[in-house]
Amino acid sequence: MRERSPIAEVIGEHIQLRNAGGGNLKGLCPFHDEKSPSFNVTPERGMFYCFGCSEGGDVITFVEKIEHLSFGEAVERLAQRAGIQLQYEQGGYVPRRDHGERARLIEAHRAAAEFYVGKLMSPEAAPGRRFLSERGFERADAETFGVGYAPNEWEALARHLMARGFSADELVKGGLAKEGRRGPIDRFRGRLIWPIRDATGDVIGFGARKLLDSDDGPKYLNTPDSPLYKKSQVLYGIDLAKREISKRAQAVIVEGYTDVMACHLAGVPTAVATCGTSFGEEHIKILRRFLFDQAEFRGEVIFTFDGDAAGQKAALRAFADEQKFVTQTYVAVQGDGLDPCDLRVKQGDAAVRDLIASREPLFQFAIRSTIARYDLRSNEGKIAALDAAAPIVASIKDVGLRKRYAIDLDRWLGFMDERFVMQRIAEAPGVQQGRRRSAPQAAPLDPSVRVERELLKLAVQRPALLGPSFDALDPQAFTTPDHIALHKVITAAGGLAGAAHGGREWVDRLLEHAYEEGSRVLVTRFAVEPFQADAEVEQRYATGILARVETMAVDRAIAQAKSRLQRINPVDDDQEHRRLFGELLALEKQRKVLLERATGNQ
Repeated sequence: MRERSPIAEVIGEHIQLRNAGGGNLKGLCPFHDEKSPSFNVTPERGMFYCFGCSEGGDVITFVEKIEHLSFGEAVERLAQRAGIQLQYEQGGYVPRRDHGERARLIEAHRAAAEFYVGKLMSPEAAPGRRFLSERGFERADAETFGVGYAPNEWEALARHLMARGFSADELVKGGLAKEGRRGPIDRFRGRLIWPIRDATGDVIGFGARKLLDSDDGPKYLNTPDSPLYKKSQVLYGIDLAKREISKRAQAVIVEGYTDVMACHLAGVPTAVATCGTSFGEEHIKILRRFLFDQAEFRGEVIFTFDGDAAGQKAALRAFADEQKFVTQTYVAVQGDGLDPCDLRVKQGDAAVRDLIASREPLFQFAIRSTIARYDLRSNEGKIAALDAAAPIVASIKDVGLRKRYAIDLDRWLGFMDERFVMQRIAEAPGVQQGRRRSAPQAAPLDPSVRVERELLKLAVQRPALLGPSFDALDPQAFTTPDHIALHKVITAAGGLAGAAHGGREWVDRLLEHAYEEGSRVLVTRFAVEPFQADAEVEQRYATGILARVETMAVDRAIAQAKSRLQRINPVDDDQEHRRLFGELLALEKQRKVLLERATGNQ
């Protein structure tokens, strides 16, 4: 299964990976929130490891963790992705009803999406086709985005899916149907339907737009939270936009399904939208992973809002989360209140592209929107505006940027007194919250422990460079219990002499013999963590590192011999003194040889 599921491809469906050298890839961890990428993938050995949160494993482990599946469900998920039909040892193919819950619900949603698409060209769906046409969308556009129609019947979808073998409980649990008095009834009826997909392209929910005057429900109705669908963790269009977001280092946040369609068709393929909820922290985490959002990589996140008061309020809400991005954030506001969809209909594709190009920095928008509420013709109004805007400026973490906006605020208010404005900002409530606090520094590793780690990484990644020499090491050559345990795992796996060139097969063998969780974590980490040598000097580096570990072990033996020697009276116990003295001389000689080997002089 793992051979048919390249780890870089599978993980790349969830986060943006970039070359980190040495055959490794790096990205922002999907399992914890971080500012700089510490999530590493090594395709050669089929492993991943995060140096920030210590999550790691192979491609099956990744799917288990990212999609909250059991081992069996993760295998089924990968088999489905690779086009493999699983067969149990007892014989016969796995019955579809025995699949894991998530796999079953994914299949049900896929079948539902096909059902809705098939109904869009029916006579009953004419209002839906008219809705799309009036907004500038053609039949091909509807097909691209999978737009469909839900018949205005109580049980049309439920009957269809139950005939396909899905149970009433599965339909209700997935949010496709509701409990009725005589069985499940369709959740969406007489509405235009948009499939909502996750980053991998699987349909996990639907958005439905009201078409009929007789429909007394809300204008837009979404799938409720389910085992597949969590509205706070979903971005509509991410499946189509993710590659362009990574390529252009830009994400455009719009407010609706038709706005996403309009932007993509107008030449802004980085547009996504929230689904029935405001933009929040979980959405930021999704985007950051595809933006490769870190201090060294400056991209753009652009929020589009209507130019009315509600739109401005929404933009200011977005400002509250702005600094959870490392990248630059902007606002694109259409002055006449048109959303991207209406703008495209009235003024064409170029107008949509121009709207995005006219973006304004979010800090600037927030400050200017705040001071616009005050009468700046009087000193009282200016002071009130300054005090209202000061907390916004004070909250800017970047010191240089904070100073520049303080200067801009002085100019916009017309004080022409930068020192006064800066003092007022410094006194603003909550000002310390905006100051960047330095992160606590990790305690430095003991030099001997660091060298041991390098040797063990070589043993996991390049066993042929060490071979029998490593196998001859005494476990006590290592100083930490974890390293001693890993040495024992390597020995139990047959030692390096039989490991050939390593790779995935060797790592798998180590994991099979790593019965303790700590050893399994260390094997996974060392299979991914690069060692400190370039390819052309690997052999010399490996020889030197092995010699340094042996030298440190001899140093400890010399210290112990000297300690024992000092405690012996040479007159009273001449024989033991001579023996220890001879042992000490032999150790010193051995140390000299090892030092020469460690420094490459032999």
